[in-house]
Amino acid sequence: MSAKVAKGSAQRAKPKSKTTGRGKAVRKGSAPMVESLPLPDAVRRVSWWILAGMVAALVIAVASALGVPQLFGRTLGEAVGESGFTLKHVEIKGAVHVPQLEVYNIAFDQTSAALPLVDLEGTRQRLLGFGWVKDARVSRRFPDTLVVDIVERQPAAIWQNNQRLVLIDNEGVVLQPVQLEAMPDLPLVIGPAANRQVPGLGKLLEAAPQLKPIMAGASWIGARRWDIRFQSGETIALPEGDAAAAKALAHFARLDQATQLLGRGFVRFDMRIPGKLIVRVSAEPGSSVPSIAPGEHEPAAAPAATEPAPPPPVHHKAPPPPVVPSTPIDTSKTI
Repeated sequence: MSAKVAKGSAQRAKPKSKTTGRGKAVRKGSAPMVESLPLPDAVRRVSWWILAGMVAALVIAVASALGVPQLFGRTLGEAVGESGFTLKHVEIKGAVHVPQLEVYNIAFDQTSAALPLVDLEGTRQRLLGFGWVKDARVSRRFPDTLVVDIVERQPAAIWQNNQRLVLIDNEGVVLQPVQLEAMPDLPLVIGPAANRQVPGLGKLLEAAPQLKPIMAGASWIGARRWDIRFQSGETIALPEGDAAAAKALAHFARLDQATQLLGRGFVRFDMRIPGKLIVRVSAEPGSSVPSIAPGEHEPAAAPAATEPAPPPPVHHKAPPPPVVPSTPIDTSKTI
């Protein structure tokens, strides 16, 4: 059959499509389509896990902000407590000076009696508020007991400041007040903030450990140096600075071992000037200067201040008798 074509119009031929080697047609003038490759199963699983983790993290963050975990944990703890696990007993270990009644009050002061909900760290921090408590461990022992293990501080000295006596440990922590009539046999530390210098004083005495048993106390002078007092009554003035004070104290210990300076009647040893030892003796009337064996490091002793000696007696000679002329006396005349 012949096709009829309208007059004045031309029939446009459709563009032929090219075929690829695999038989798929590609339209002329358009970019070829790239076939997407399928992802491996392992990669897709990892992607899903990452996405699930991000969603879970977001859910947990929102729940934490709303207090859902705490609420759930508290509800669970209360349920455990109602089943019989409630705080009924407190076992205290190591408390000698700490009042046990105060420990009981702190242990039982909880927001909930359920044993799983007992605030262990909060209880420990409140126990550390006692001066005697150096450390504390708080633990649960099911079904109904709270165990409190206390480590107490050991008294090391008595601190005197502003006419007040308190007991302190080797770190300078105040333990309790001390009555004058009941003072323990401990060194006496004197001076403002002298308790904070007790650790340094302990290190200083390590330079001369043989002097530590006979030390009676120490005074923190001018917030910069120590005066150390001994049981025999003498005082040694040390220079400023930890290194200089330790060196001077060690030197004094060697001198005392060689010449026995302590217990000889001296009053004060001044070692504040490097390389010099100035000795002060008693100024009481009738006191004498103790003799020191001569040696390489013989300290110079100041003379004792005594009452002036009375002047020696002056012997006045009697005047000679008057000279009488040797003239004869006439006894023939009578009066």
